[in-house]
Amino acid sequence: MPSEYRLSQPIAARILGVLLAVLGVVLILLTVGVALLDISTAVLGAGIVAAVLLLLVGGSLLTRGATVVRLEEAGYRVRLIRGTGVKQARWTDVEDVVATTVAGERCVVLRLRDGRTTVIPVRMLAGSADSFVKDLQGHLNRGHGYRRIN
Repeated sequence: MPSEYRLSQPIAARILGVLLAVLGVVLILLTVGVALLDISTAVLGAGIVAAVLLLLVGGSLLTRGATVVRLEEAGYRVRLIRGTGVKQARWTDVEDVVATTVAGERCVVLRLRDGRTTVIPVRMLAGSADSFVKDLQGHLNRGHGYRRIN
């Protein structure tokens, strides 16, 4: 059964704040352009409408929780995280999983057989880091054909 892990709310709020700041700067530049360059006020109106639409779309994607990590029966896929390394791979390509700290952040590192890695900062994910690691281990074990001995 596939598992999806979404972007944590504090990270989503931070991204939304940056988006608001950028849109504010763009609107200020449009206003100055209208005032100094004698550009039509329709340009300012269109800019405001575009900024509001962009904010609504971006905000809804962030608040609904964009999927960051998807664990499937065959493998995994990571999105929206810079510096992740390998974005997707099959479970059979994963050699092992290590919990470590990278640049001061708690991370899970999936090491692949060919030497490449996937780094997932657990702070980026909504929910408990421990439950994510347990779910990841379960998917990896099933992907390698391992079964629990009772």
